[in-house]
Amino acid sequence: MITTHKYAALSAVDIAQLVRCGAATAVDVAAAALACIRERDTELRAFTEVWAEQALARAAQVDAQIARGARLPLAGAPIGVKAGEGPDSHQNSLLVAAGCVPVGATSRPRTGQGWQTYGHTDRGPTVNPLNPAWSPGGSSAGSAAAVAAGLVPLATGSDGAGSIRIPAAWCGIIGFKPTNGLLPARDRAGLNTPGVLSRTVPDALAYLDAVDTKSSEAAVSGPTPPLTAVWSDTLGYADTDPSVAAVARRTAGGLVAAGLITLHDDAELTLLDPAPAWTALRSGSSSPDDIETITVNDARLADCFARADLVLTPTTPHPPHGHEGPGPRMSVALTWAFNVSGHPAISLPAGTTPQGQPVGLQLVAPPHRERQLLGIAARALATQ
Repeated sequence: MITTHKYAALSAVDIAQLVRCGAATAVDVAAAALACIRERDTELRAFTEVWAEQALARAAQVDAQIARGARLPLAGAPIGVKAGEGPDSHQNSLLVAAGCVPVGATSRPRTGQGWQTYGHTDRGPTVNPLNPAWSPGGSSAGSAAAVAAGLVPLATGSDGAGSIRIPAAWCGIIGFKPTNGLLPARDRAGLNTPGVLSRTVPDALAYLDAVDTKSSEAAVSGPTPPLTAVWSDTLGYADTDPSVAAVARRTAGGLVAAGLITLHDDAELTLLDPAPAWTALRSGSSSPDDIETITVNDARLADCFARADLVLTPTTPHPPHGHEGPGPRMSVALTWAFNVSGHPAISLPAGTTPQGQPVGLQLVAPPHRERQLLGIAARALATQ
C-alpha cells in the first residue's frame, strides 16, 4: 500500500515509473489518491465530485494493460478534471489512453460572476492551499488547489483569458497553455485552450506528449540556451503592483545569472489593451476598432519574436485576493493578450512578495514552440 504522505509527494512521471516496473499497482495509487482527497478536501474544497468507483475500475484496467505488456507513459497517474469538461473530453480521452486515472471533477466559478477568480462548490469556496484566506485563482481553481495540495499530480484546465496561468501563479505551481489550436478550443471564438496544471515541468511535458498528436520536427526543434528574451511588467497597459513586478523581475534576473537567457533591456513590448477585442471575440461581434487592435498587437508580437525567443512578464498584475473577489482589478491583464494572439505560455512559481504573497513568472514563446518553452522552464526551476 502507498501512504497518503508518500503519494502526495509523487509526480505523475514518478507514479508511472512505479506502476510500469511493478513497484506499485495503479489500484494502490488510486486508493491512495482517494484517501488523500477524503483526508484533505473537506477543508480545501477542490473537488465538486469524486469518482471513486470509476477511478478504481479504470486503475484496474491500467494494471491489466500493464500485465499484458502495454507501455503507458502515464500509467496509473491520477488526474483531476475541471468541472464542465468531463472525463470524455478530447484532452482527457487522450490522457486516459496514456494511462491516466480520472478521480473527480475540480471546481470552477459559478457562471455569470464576472471576473470572480475563485472556485465554487456546494460546500463553500475552494481555498488556496498556501493560505485559506486567499482565492486559489480561476477559473481552473479546483485543479490548481488539488495539484498544489498533492491530491493529484496533474489536473486539466482550460485557459480562455488566463484561467490556467492565474491559479498556477497564486497556488505556487506550474500552469501551461499550449498554442491555440493544438487542441480543440472549448469556445466558439477559439480563445479557450485546454491545458494542464502540475507541480513539475516533466509532468507538463508528459501531458504534452500525451495530447499533442500534431507534433512535427519543426515544432520540436528550436534554439538552445541562452535564449534571448524581452521583459515587460505591464505589456504597455496593465496596472501591475510594483511588489509583484519586482519579484518576477528578480526571478528573470536569476535566469540571466544562470546563463539561460539574455535580456534585451533596450527592447520594449508595448501592446494595445486587448480587453475590448477579447470581449468582442467572445461575443462574436468584432468592430473595426477591435480588428485593428488585434492586427496591431499581432504585428508587434511578430516583430518582438523576430528579435527574441521569449517574452517574460509577471503572470498576474496583483497578488491573490480574498474570497470576496477581485473588485475592479483585472487579474487577466497580463495573460489574455496571449489568448487573443494564440501564443503558448507557461506560469512558473517566482517567489513571494515581502508580505508572503505568491507571484508567478509568465514565459511566452512563438507559436508551436511548446517544447522549447517547457525546456527552458525546466532549466529555470532547476536554478531556484
